[in-house]
Amino acid sequence: MAAKIGKSKDGHLMHYSVGAIIERGGKYLMIDRAVLPYGFACIAGHIETGEDPMTALAREVEEESGMKVQGCEKILETEVGWNLCSRGIRVHYWHLFECVAEGDPVLFSAEEKSIGWYSPEELGKMKLEPIWEYWLKKRGII
Repeated sequence: MAAKIGKSKDGHLMHYSVGAIIERGGKYLMIDRAVLPYGFACIAGHIETGEDPMTALAREVEEESGMKVQGCEKILETEVGWNLCSRGIRVHYWHLFECVAEGDPVLFSAEEKSIGWYSPEELGKMKLEPIWEYWLKKRGII
């Protein structure tokens, strides 16, 4: 399927995205992205045409980690005008969730170099994907 495309508040092309902040035992699940935008990131991806945010969230978590979402709470919904993706779109409308997921993470995607659990102290020293540095600071995690 294709990524859902819309127009931003100022008329630019915009993708719709979901992100999952998954915490377990004081550590956060992060992937090290092998494709643009580079850096460590929480599980995230584009909402596909005809898909709702919750369905996209469950799909992305399973595709990128092999884990199953057991519960989640939407913590943010907003447009970000500086979030460049691998498809060349700069504006994204984000649905950000805090999630509980079952299972152990497995590296599935060629888009990832690694996957693992990291403390807030470790996150503060890592090269994070820019949007995730922004989200984790906004949430007070780093």
